[in-house]
Amino acid sequence: MSDYNAFLESKAIAPPMTGLVELPELNKNLFDYQSDITAWACRRGRAALFAGTGLGKSLMELSWANALYEATGERTIIFTPLAVASQMKQEADKFGIDCAHVHHMQDSNKPIVITNYQKLEHFDLSQFGGVVLDESSILKNESGHYRTRLINECKRVPYRLAATATPSPNDYMELGNHSEFCSIMSYTDMLSTFFVHDAAKTQDWRLKGHAESEFWKWMASWAVMLRSPSDLGYDGSKHILPTLHQIQHIVDAEYAPNIETGLLFPIEAQSMGERLRARKATIKERVAKAAELANSNKECWVAWCNLNSESEMLAAQIDGAIELNGSMTEEKKLRILDDFAKGNIRVLVSKPSLTGFGLNWQHCHHTVFVGLNDSFEQIYQAVRRFWRFGQKNEVYAHFIASELEGAVVANIKRKELQAEHMADQMIKHMADLSSANIRGAVRETASYLPTEKMEIPTWL
Repeated sequence: MSDYNAFLESKAIAPPMTGLVELPELNKNLFDYQSDITAWACRRGRAALFAGTGLGKSLMELSWANALYEATGERTIIFTPLAVASQMKQEADKFGIDCAHVHHMQDSNKPIVITNYQKLEHFDLSQFGGVVLDESSILKNESGHYRTRLINECKRVPYRLAATATPSPNDYMELGNHSEFCSIMSYTDMLSTFFVHDAAKTQDWRLKGHAESEFWKWMASWAVMLRSPSDLGYDGSKHILPTLHQIQHIVDAEYAPNIETGLLFPIEAQSMGERLRARKATIKERVAKAAELANSNKECWVAWCNLNSESEMLAAQIDGAIELNGSMTEEKKLRILDDFAKGNIRVLVSKPSLTGFGLNWQHCHHTVFVGLNDSFEQIYQAVRRFWRFGQKNEVYAHFIASELEGAVVANIKRKELQAEHMADQMIKHMADLSSANIRGAVRETASYLPTEKMEIPTWL
């Protein structure tokens, strides 16, 4: 039986360590859990880090890249969303890590260079030994342009690290894309190994009942997930979030009897198209309510919108508001973001798609959503710019909707509960395994001791 058990263990799907054998001294500013995770990722070689907002992913990414350079002399390129690159450079300067924020391959020979995803075509990745994807949820769409190009071009880079706060916990395809980026297993192989089609919805996948524990064990061999250091057995007393207040405001919608539908009274929007039409019909009312909230005090605010008309009207009606839109030059966007982070701008008006990812805005704890789309991830990320570890104040997130749009906050909370449940399951299954891997990660190397003499066959 013991031989059979050994046979079964030999068939386990566990990717080998492909990283550093000997680690240099890591950055002294890392907390204990950050240091252990960074060391594990260095030994792992190709790994994914799913850590909640405010847990120091930027410092871990930079420390990983710095350790790689000190151990091997190989340079690392870090890709970030546009608005995050300069913030990452500031983080590196703060902790004494030598790097440069660049736009083209020839801009710098520093050991670590930081650029945004839009500049990918300006770099030859074969010239780097390491690559880091910050906010790696960019890999979410299996048919997306950046997903395909990053996976293909990074195959030539021996050391890889992907980091994000929000892998969609019920989106197994995204986990498969991260696995493929790390050259662990392709997402199609992952699905065929651990999943079956849902009988009711053939486009959905669910874990095979007998494969669930093996799937999480496999995940924990190359990825770590945590929302607090306590998830991995570390002290989490300094990582307790303040209260988040999510407040819905309903504005009246003017409605005339609809000749086409024959309806005398308004009904709540059901489809995405109906909700969009309802939002367009109530722009003035929603903007006026947002302006009333943001003008009610002199504190810092961020007003989120989705339509250009909303953005222009918000900037005009809110005292001290500055609009950031997609048509601006990169330099102007970065200048506005820098001024806002320094407190030189009281109210920033922007879209979650532009600035809702990766930025640290703990200096602000008031935000208002004038328009919402159906992306829970965008809302989650936008709120997390403020409601993150390091925030000293209770956070107030206001959601403005018309009476035609339905229970917006209730819908957000429902999706939030679903995501929390799935994340709980991931943590539950991965915590002990990840903790053991992180604290005990040792790269195994085959020893070669040539003690037997080789006899050459007589026929030679």
